Amino acid sequence: MSMEIYNTLSQRTEPFVPIEEGKVKMYVCGPTVYNLIHIGNARPICVFDTLRRYLEYRGYQVTFVQNFTDIDDKIIKRANEEGVSSKEIAEKYIGEYEKDAAGLNSRPADIHPRATETVDKIIEIISGLEQKGYAYASNGDVYYRTRRFKDYGKLSHMPLEDLDAGNRIDVSEQKEDSLDFALWKAAKPGEPYWDSPWGQGRPGWHIECTAMINKFLGDTIDIHCGGQDLIFPHHENEIAQGEAYTGKEYVHYWMHNGHINVDNRKMSKSLGNFFTIREVAEKYGYEPIRFLMLQAHYRSPMNYSVEVIEQCKAALGRLYNCLEQLEDAAASSKAGEATAEEKALLEGMAKRREQFIAAMDDDLNTADAISAVFDLAKDINLALREEHTAEFVKRAASLFDELTGVLGLLYNRRENNSLDVEVEQLIEERQAARKAKDFKRADEIRDRLKEMGIQLKDTPQGVKWTRA
Repeated sequence: MSMEIYNTLSQRTEPFVPIEEGKVKMYVCGPTVYNLIHIGNARPICVFDTLRRYLEYRGYQVTFVQNFTDIDDKIIKRANEEGVSSKEIAEKYIGEYEKDAAGLNSRPADIHPRATETVDKIIEIISGLEQKGYAYASNGDVYYRTRRFKDYGKLSHMPLEDLDAGNRIDVSEQKEDSLDFALWKAAKPGEPYWDSPWGQGRPGWHIECTAMINKFLGDTIDIHCGGQDLIFPHHENEIAQGEAYTGKEYVHYWMHNGHINVDNRKMSKSLGNFFTIREVAEKYGYEPIRFLMLQAHYRSPMNYSVEVIEQCKAALGRLYNCLEQLEDAAASSKAGEATAEEKALLEGMAKRREQFIAAMDDDLNTADAISAVFDLAKDINLALREEHTAEFVKRAASLFDELTGVLGLLYNRRENNSLDVEVEQLIEERQAARKAKDFKRADEIRDRLKEMGIQLKDTPQGVKWTRA
């Protein structure tokens, strides 16, 4: 069975057939680096990192490209406010993005191109569009003739007359048509600039991704991903630029994730419900954020709230508890090969893999895939009520790691989360109180540890702990 993907372009679910057998060329729109990224940005980061992981799990060789927009009006504005260069602002927030992406367990792209490093290709493409009559210069700016591209609007599925200019500059008398959008912007005093056939200036926003895709992945790619907010005008404009320049189909499959509300309202600084990933991670950790982004289907709208993130943290705790059970069972398992009864149990667990793959093949249905992982965890927990052979435990653990690894979950293993000195001392003190039959003090310490996010479990092998 092949994977099926909902294609925004065709508005239907289609079997995934790559351009070149066994290989996938994939591009994801990255951030404009002028500030810390917000909670809404976490969704494409986590969802499309998971798509990449799953494609590789299914045996594809994936070339994954994600850009950094490192020159933009917002970056220039921030640089002027702080009295530093645009390059310094971009470098600072690329670093901050990388910290958050790593915290979310998103693997770095194979190629992370920057707009400022792709200017030669941008100028080459704009010149080509100008020669073909799709672009025109006007007082140092260069614009794209939107109406000349007959298929304009095919991604957003809106008639041309219903579309707004929607680009990042004001409607100008320099344009032939209000729908035309900027490919190149003449430099204003004090702004960074590059020399070009049209004078000193800098790239427009939309041309950056078209140039990076053409330079690093070629004329046509398999999958282009991003948020729903990018469908129009950004991705619509990318298609117009790319297909007019090459005469070939730009992208085979367009995938767009749904938006995120905060407390059931659109996220807005004016409403006071705007949160950066860093702010949420400092309170709840990064992994619950990743879990949150995968526990709903990627195309569905979703809601962020304190209650929801706490539920995600608790759900992760149940998976970590299963992992702990497996670790404990491995330490106390019997030597030898799996028995016939254990092999039957393992065959039953293997059906969870089939359940998982069926969900992921169905347009990356991570919600149902997570349900398969929890079903597997339940199977394992029930089985481990009895002592088992080392082979059985090893194979059960391998399957559990396999599926959670595809989702990029359970990356904060206990050995990488060592307790600090204060907590260790409290656990030792509690053990001493229990030994002295001072159960009141022991309970007080347990409650204090719980407040610190540490849960204790007394077992015949001694006290065990997990992070809540």
